[in-house]
Amino acid sequence: MIIRRSWVPAALLGLAVASLPSETASAAPDPSGLARVVQRDADALRDAGVTGVAVRLETPGTAVTARSGVGDLATGRPVPESGYLRLGSVTKTFVATVVLQLVGEQRISLDQTVEDLLPGVVSGPGHDGGAITVRRLLQHTSGLPDYVHDVFPEPSARTYFAHRWRAYRPEELVRLALRHEPVFPPGTGWAYSNTNYVLAGMIIERVTGRTWEQQVHDRILRPLGLRATDTPGTWPFLPRPHASGHQQFTAGGPMIDTTLPYRPFDSGADGSMTGTARDLNRFFGALAGGRLLGPAELAAMRTTVPVPRDGGHPPGTRDGLGLFFTPLSCGGGYLGHGGSGFGYVVRAATTTDGRRTVTVSAHSRSADPGETARQEEALNHLVDHALCHPG
Repeated sequence: MIIRRSWVPAALLGLAVASLPSETASAAPDPSGLARVVQRDADALRDAGVTGVAVRLETPGTAVTARSGVGDLATGRPVPESGYLRLGSVTKTFVATVVLQLVGEQRISLDQTVEDLLPGVVSGPGHDGGAITVRRLLQHTSGLPDYVHDVFPEPSARTYFAHRWRAYRPEELVRLALRHEPVFPPGTGWAYSNTNYVLAGMIIERVTGRTWEQQVHDRILRPLGLRATDTPGTWPFLPRPHASGHQQFTAGGPMIDTTLPYRPFDSGADGSMTGTARDLNRFFGALAGGRLLGPAELAAMRTTVPVPRDGGHPPGTRDGLGLFFTPLSCGGGYLGHGGSGFGYVVRAATTTDGRRTVTVSAHSRSADPGETARQEEALNHLVDHALCHPG
């Protein structure tokens, strides 16, 4: 789950759609130097206030791991090297991949409307499902409000503990979102909304007759052998080993153990999956390498629009269909997606050819805006250095 409030107007979208470059610059390898850089950057993220950090970087023939901080504040135990993670909004990349596979099979079209696929589901004052296409859902250009603010209206530990076991059906979440006016008319701006992917999951089920979870298992997890990745739905417990999640709900306040998820927004197609860094790297490498989508569908996924800087994205970041593109300091750029919930942040990224992949997990979140900004900057530097270093 990622919460974004920013949006980009049509004047910036317009003709700013672009296809991604296909190469990332590299130089002679230096594996030992690479390991030092990764560990240094993991320590920098810890020093920015994150309680525990884990990194797994994979290049052809090499895997580099780093850990820093602690995996549990109460016991001081270390962060597990191959721990299970909540993937949060990285789930969206899996869901978008299934949708694009269905496009490749000519079972749906990116230009079909929500009204055509889910009649009557998106309607009401200001909302028109006939103006929202599948492409606009996957690219966050639908203008649909984000339901997240309805299910967690007050950022407090009291709200977390009072409502963390409440689960909503997808239709309920959509109805909550539609109580609000559109953020903008469909196709005229960009605003991150988890509601888009709740609807994408509903579309998968309507078109195939099977749930999005079943389709992800059959089309992605099983073929790639991602045995540590799962779609647990409302099941709240992570397999072991895993680090604990810690959330600060008010600036200067205590860190609260939030290892158990907040079910109202961690249960669906927008952010419910769990897995490991090894599995995420394998998935993103296969996706970028063309093993999951045909050329036309992969090109559609990688066709991007600009996103605002104030959402925590590095400069120049652009959004495709379930996949972000971010420039690299060494030239070219990387493909990836982030995920976050109470007490955790995950970032998975790959060079555009799929040959170099990295997953970073941070196991606490601050309520202090300045500290959060420093942590985001440290995370961005870590990913950039990991993918650019010649090792």
